[in-house]
Amino acid sequence: MRDAFLIVPGVLAAAAGGEMFVRAAVGAAIRARIAPGIVAATVAAFATSSPELSVGINSATAGRPEIALGDALGSNVTNVGLVLALAILLGGVTGRRADLRRDFPTALAAPLLILALGLDGSLGRLDGVVLLTAFTGWLILTTRQAARERSAVADVLADRSTAQVVRDGLIGLALLILAGRLIVLSAKDFGALLGWDTFIVGAVLVAVATSTPELATVVVARLRGHDEISLGTVLGSNVFNALLIIGVTATITPITISGNEFGIAVTAGVLTMLLALPRADNRIPTTRGILLLGAYTGYVAILIATH
Repeated sequence: MRDAFLIVPGVLAAAAGGEMFVRAAVGAAIRARIAPGIVAATVAAFATSSPELSVGINSATAGRPEIALGDALGSNVTNVGLVLALAILLGGVTGRRADLRRDFPTALAAPLLILALGLDGSLGRLDGVVLLTAFTGWLILTTRQAARERSAVADVLADRSTAQVVRDGLIGLALLILAGRLIVLSAKDFGALLGWDTFIVGAVLVAVATSTPELATVVVARLRGHDEISLGTVLGSNVFNALLIIGVTATITPITISGNEFGIAVTAGVLTMLLALPRADNRIPTTRGILLLGAYTGYVAILIATH
């Protein structure tokens, strides 16, 4: 049971490593003269999903891909129901129409695709290839549309010098690798300690741990008045989690689906996305933040109660 306590340093490593990796990745992309719109839509979203990728690869190679599935699906619920909800409660969030039209349908459709692929009780290597193909299509479309867009992401998230980029990139990556190993090691014992299976551990505890970079990015961007970064980071991260992380995990090690937890997590993911659907003026009002927090709390309670 000693491994269960590794969850604490694992969370701290994920938080610190993810935050440093976000700043380094955005800074490197800006210095490589990648269009700011692409950086906002893809690089920042990928960087905030780096803890999920680390957990996914580590859990797959350790023969416990259910942790990665629970983490990816749970992180998507956490990103919207908790992280975005907190940003909305700070005074509402307004997105850009082009971003919403491009990313919102994909972020909403991704969990439904996973549900359809998992109806036979597993997500195999072929299913992983399907998810990765869908991700590649979204990435190509996103980079084409975002190539000429302007974004404040560099001013809000990027490291300021080449030395900072290199330093934070190396340290952040090392911490992320460490975090992935610690979290996967702790998940089994933590589940046994609480009487939870590995999927629920991933969907609740690990999901919160690996969503800390999104929380830092979204709150900082919102406090600085850059709503488009807050919303874009959440939507992009959800697409990365659902299509890339689960796709990579299933390709390495097929994922067995059992129990009702999978359906609950997918349903919660879709529900929170619908609750976050902006009004006609592209704004998500403060009241939605309250509803999203309520939905997230209900999701966690139902997951635990059904086990």
